[in-house]
Amino acid sequence: MKKKFQRVFEGIAKAGQPTLLNEIYTELYITEGGTAEVNDEHEVRQIEAASRKADRAERSIRAEDILKGSPGRDGPIRTMMTKGVAGIGKTVLTQKLTLDWAEDKSNQDIHFMFPLTFRELNVLKERKFSLMELVHHFFSETKAAGICSFEDFQVVLIFDGLDECRLPLDFHNNEVLTDVRESTSVDVLLTNLIRGKLLPSARLWITTRPAAANQIPPDCVDMVTEIRGFTDPQKEEYFRRRFRDKKQVSSIISHMKKSRSLHIMCHIPVFCWITATVLEELLRTTEGGDLPRTLTEMFIHHLVVQAKVKKVKYDGGVETDPHWSPDSRRMIESLGKLAFNQLQRGNLIFYESDLTECGIDVEAASVYSGVFTQIFKEERGLYQDKVFCFIHLSVQEFLAALHVHQTFINSGINLLEKQQQTTSNKPDPTVFYQRAVDEALQSPNGHLDLFLRFLLGLSLPTNQNLLRGLLTQTGSSSQTNQKTVEYIKEKIGENVSVERSINLFHCLNELKDVSLVEEIQQSLRSGRLSTDKLSPAQWSALVFILLSSGEHLDVFDLKKYSASEEALLRLLPVVKASKKVVLSGCNLSERSCGALSSVLSSQSSSVTELDLSNNNLQDSGVESLSAGLESPHCKLEALRSGLINLSNTLIGTLLNNCNLSERSCGALSSVLSSQSSSVTELDLSNNNLQDSGVESLSAGLESPHCKLEALRLSGCLVTEEGCASLASALSFKTSNLRELDLSYNHPGDSGEKMLRAKVEDPDCRLETLMYRQTDTLRYRQTDTLRKLSS
Repeated sequence: MKKKFQRVFEGIAKAGQPTLLNEIYTELYITEGGTAEVNDEHEVRQIEAASRKADRAERSIRAEDILKGSPGRDGPIRTMMTKGVAGIGKTVLTQKLTLDWAEDKSNQDIHFMFPLTFRELNVLKERKFSLMELVHHFFSETKAAGICSFEDFQVVLIFDGLDECRLPLDFHNNEVLTDVRESTSVDVLLTNLIRGKLLPSARLWITTRPAAANQIPPDCVDMVTEIRGFTDPQKEEYFRRRFRDKKQVSSIISHMKKSRSLHIMCHIPVFCWITATVLEELLRTTEGGDLPRTLTEMFIHHLVVQAKVKKVKYDGGVETDPHWSPDSRRMIESLGKLAFNQLQRGNLIFYESDLTECGIDVEAASVYSGVFTQIFKEERGLYQDKVFCFIHLSVQEFLAALHVHQTFINSGINLLEKQQQTTSNKPDPTVFYQRAVDEALQSPNGHLDLFLRFLLGLSLPTNQNLLRGLLTQTGSSSQTNQKTVEYIKEKIGENVSVERSINLFHCLNELKDVSLVEEIQQSLRSGRLSTDKLSPAQWSALVFILLSSGEHLDVFDLKKYSASEEALLRLLPVVKASKKVVLSGCNLSERSCGALSSVLSSQSSSVTELDLSNNNLQDSGVESLSAGLESPHCKLEALRSGLINLSNTLIGTLLNNCNLSERSCGALSSVLSSQSSSVTELDLSNNNLQDSGVESLSAGLESPHCKLEALRLSGCLVTEEGCASLASALSFKTSNLRELDLSYNHPGDSGEKMLRAKVEDPDCRLETLMYRQTDTLRYRQTDTLRKLSS
């Protein structure tokens, strides 16, 4: 194991010099939680969303603890799934943990660790093995040692790359298998292993891209983790480990931070490597000239760097020679065709049959992976069966865009059309690019988003100039580009979805047009942003600016833009990405509550604090909001004064004229008793709840699922009857309530007595009680009361 995993080829499969894994490995940001459900959004969208969550107070987990599970879990962890987009570091993580185990650095309770890849298992599709035979086949040392059973050992089986699985994993119809010595097909072995029928004592660790997670039933997965890639500090650490020249490192990090799109993509380790490769070469040869600021420029330079390496290393040329030869042009054309054809099918991994369709034989493909190693790579499974892929999905999408662009420029054929046709008329590039925009807007889940960015970026004459020698003809003019820009702006103004709108702004960035964004930025800087006059396109620009800003959205205050319901509904994507949301006194209604409920129940919501004070939401609004609060995806923790302030919420213009009733308390009680609720603080002060409302709330407090620690009911017309309901709830051993505010109410002597008894009760967790108009505050300390103020 140590010999196999101590060296890695960074970014490439087998060419170049391998690097010691322990020298270059940079810690990844890994979070625990979530489900094994599918996320089929384009992976760049997922990375952009993750970039807005970086450094948040999420439940992170150390790499070495993945196989242990988190403390406090009820049951044992048998099957773990780690999700992450392509190139995020899943395979390297499995290699690092295996190496650490082999070097006695971690997980020493494990006797055997068997790392397998689905690529290796795919080539065994037609063969039959027992589980023991399969292990002996891959790890012959176990057979030589005479090991024929694993029941008495702690075993971990690693299955890397579920998204590359081409085995029919039929969990419903496959036969049940319990004997590790019985032979069957590999897919039956896998389904029985994962279901726990076969070798139930073993632990399984499965890695996958998010889009393939649902190939395994959720009830078969005990714990889900997600690799988010590099946080901002980890990106810098990567470059510092990659280069020893401090000045060079400083230049690269500084440049990366100037371009938001490049900075976001550097969450992906493979893209960090591409960036490092390109900028290292350019800083060496251009003496501080223009460095790439867009994704298209970066990938063009990456392609050119590899062409230069081929010319010098393989063709015996020198750096000053033209780097595009007829042979290398043919290579890129073939790879581009393969990239586009497989992109349309959603394939990242290619086999001999896939290559044959593009007129590429296996021997020729091996030449490509041996020369353009940092674009296209070849790996070998068992029996030397060859598997091919691009080093990252983004490289495949770039080459696919280049192929579509070249085909149109050279022949006038638009490969995006379902029925290609040639015409004697000169093809109109304006129509071609506008059609590409339409296709991307209609593609499911944004699967053509990055492809479109590259295609439009390639339309710029400056970028075509960088590819002189590869592109034999040039295409669009500045007039064509301007028409494309205006068309994109029209689409942004048509109220397309937020995700599509954001990608269109990235497209404008690739076209070097930032006029719409700069217009809004200038208004924001001057303080003259009049949201009353914003067009739909300008609203979209504002959302894009706020979501793409370098600063994390810790606090969103609606009043900075407009204290109106329309502004809130326009800026909901920003609300979803923020931690603390302040909507106090913004003339909101029940309609806003429905929209906010949808935000809170979204899996991608970051909201943990919410201030809705001084808005006339009414009972129906609270009921709508409660539906979101009960969602298992809701992360909201505090319903309190100044955060989610239902204390001064649901009121008209006066605090004493509230519309809150028992009906609202019933909805909130349901939230508190929900198993998925995260609410720990609730402030309902200055509302006409009365005893009946408090009684409804108390029912929620009695639930074993209630996590509430602080409840504020100041000025809610509560009498001794309501105090009795609260005292009853506090008697439950599951109660977590530590702070109770009943000031400015009418508890009477008997009510005070009941609640004081709870503070003094060593079995009750209540520590702080406020119950008089003069704000008498009492704490329990070592089972005695101490008056702090009166």
